[in-house]
Formats: sequence, structure tokens, C-alpha cells
Amino acid sequence: MDAPVGHPNFGRLIPCDCKIEEQEGKWRREYEEMSNLERLEDWTFDAFDPAVPGIREAYEVCLEYSENPDGWLYLVGGYGCGKTHLAAAVANALLTHQRMRVIFVVVPDLLDHLRSTFAPDQPHSYDSRFQAVRNADLLVLDDLGTENATPWAREKLYQLMNHRYNNRRPTIITSNRNMDELDGRIASRLSDGRICQALFIRAGDFRVRRTRMMNR
Repeated sequence: MDAPVGHPNFGRLIPCDCKIEEQEGKWRREYEEMSNLERLEDWTFDAFDPAVPGIREAYEVCLEYSENPDGWLYLVGGYGCGKTHLAAAVANALLTHQRMRVIFVVVPDLLDHLRSTFAPDQPHSYDSRFQAVRNADLLVLDDLGTENATPWAREKLYQLMNHRYNNRRPTIITSNRNMDELDGRIASRLSDGRICQALFIRAGDFRVRRTRMMNR
């Protein structure tokens, strides 16, 4: 940059637009590699039935969140209630319409992925991958509480969620566990109504409903 002596940008290297675009493309490919969204690309709001009893409020909140992502959403409910579909619908909407850097990952898979970076033949370091997850524009953690709760796993999850909590990074967490079954440090942050909105989904298992309908 052509800047006078004493200016903050004097002697500073400024990346050109093509380099910025190249770096953004690299980051996007890495986020896609870490994310499970490719297999859930059809899980959109259009493909969701909000008329099912017990799901309307969660559907409306998630739809609004997809237009203005701020803070956290905590979706709690039993198996097959639609919480993962709603979380994926938000992620797909933000990825498509707002071009945000999105990671959608099942919690045990995320921990396995981070562990794998310690292998000597891995092209990405643990630090770079953990940093990418911490700073994603939107992070969806699916099935919190199903991970093998080793001390290492608990500490990594706490570090990840504490960073996003302190920086108010848009985050969606799904779980079918009671709050007292989670790490107390994480449960405390999920309980903070200033940043996290908890939605208890009381809809039944859609897989069971679908099977019953097919058998009629």
C-alpha cells in the first residue's frame, strides 16, 4: 500500500482481492471437509413439516435464527423429534444464502477428527483444525452428551464452547440428555438465557410415525 511514513499501513503487506478469494476458497474447502452437511443437504426448512404437534415453536425460532443468527440455540428432545433436521436446515440456509463458514458435526465425530490430527501422516495440525472449529461463523454440535466422556474429551469440548460463549459466536447444540448429565461447566453456559435459547421439542419419533403410515 502506498502510505506515508508513520501511517499504520506503511510497509505493511496487503493481500490483493484474488489472494483473499483464494484464501477464502481454501477455508471453505476445509470447513466442508470437517462438516457432515453434504449428506444433509436436503434437510431444509422446505422439507420440514411444522404441523407436527410439539414442533411449531422450535420451527419458527430456527427459521428466524437462520435469518439473523445471534447467540446460541439449544435444541433438546428425544430420538427422531426433528432437532437435527432443524439444526441442519439453519446450517444449509446460512451456507447457501449468507455464504457463512459453517461446520455441522456430530460431537463424537468431531472428537475423533481432532484426535486423528495427532497422527504423523495427517496434512492438518491439531491447532489449525481446532482453531477452525472454534472460529466457524456457525457451529452446529449434534448429539451433545453421546461422546465418550474422557478427561481429554471433556476438556476439549469445554475449551471449544467456552471460547464461543465468550465471543458470542453463533452456535446450535442438539441433545437428548438432561442438563445434569452434561459437564457442569457446559451446562452452566447453556443455562445462560442472555446468550442461549433452549427449546424443548416434545414431538414424537418421526421414524416411528413414518413406519406406521407406511404400514396402514
